[in-house]
Amino acid sequence: MPGFSRFLLAMINLTAALSIVRPADAAGTAELYQAQTIVTGQGEVNRQIGFRDCLDRVLVRVSGDQRLPQKPEMLALRDKAGDFVASFRYRDRLEGIPVHDEQGTHDRPHDLTCLYKPEVIDKLLTQLGSQPWLGARPRLSIVLAVDDSRRHFVLASDGDESQYMIESFQSAARPMAMSIVIPNKATLAKAGLIFEEVRAISPELLGSTAASIGSRQILAGSIVWSDKELGWIADWRLKAGDDIYTWQVRGVSFDEAFRVAMRGAAQVLSGNGQPD
Repeated sequence: MPGFSRFLLAMINLTAALSIVRPADAAGTAELYQAQTIVTGQGEVNRQIGFRDCLDRVLVRVSGDQRLPQKPEMLALRDKAGDFVASFRYRDRLEGIPVHDEQGTHDRPHDLTCLYKPEVIDKLLTQLGSQPWLGARPRLSIVLAVDDSRRHFVLASDGDESQYMIESFQSAARPMAMSIVIPNKATLAKAGLIFEEVRAISPELLGSTAASIGSRQILAGSIVWSDKELGWIADWRLKAGDDIYTWQVRGVSFDEAFRVAMRGAAQVLSGNGQPD
């Protein structure tokens, strides 16, 4: 199986070429037990909407379990979401831009950050049949093939094809208190990771690659633009323990595709099983 051997060697070379990164230290308690959303103004009605959204986000962030917001019990918890907030703060997203025309501060977009006491959130997770994911969160190496219908490439940290994708992927990692590493073009070239090879990564191959590099975590994927779906089709693959997990999302923006990637990775690595 020469093709298998060449690609396996390439992936080993890629890992060696990347700086060795130990699993990220667990996020500090204060950082882990907080969530952020965007609200309009600082009025009470929108604040309560923000509290509900932040409750969903913090439960997923702390547990890694993306299925929690769909649980029936969440309906009652959202009704009193503000009761669980220890403190909150706003940041005007248009800070420095003067109010103009008939716009007032009441309708300007704000970041609402909610902070929670660990014992409060941990108790809610217990009620939902879940638990906090407090171990060190690994830094994922991203190996991604991109086909936007006009060109195809492997995402590189110093590539000029789509810097927005890199920023978007990094943004998708933060809500899960995780981080990512995207190899640069020289690393990809040295490892021979061209588009055709990366796109063809199979779950079996990913498992062999992961086994060969010990604890290194690689999130592999492909993302293809589809006119029929009016969006991107993204496939993701990740190995954890002896199992290889695959998941897909269709007809979404690449921002959402990357959020699905990171939520799925957190779902797997936190021990909560197969991503939706």
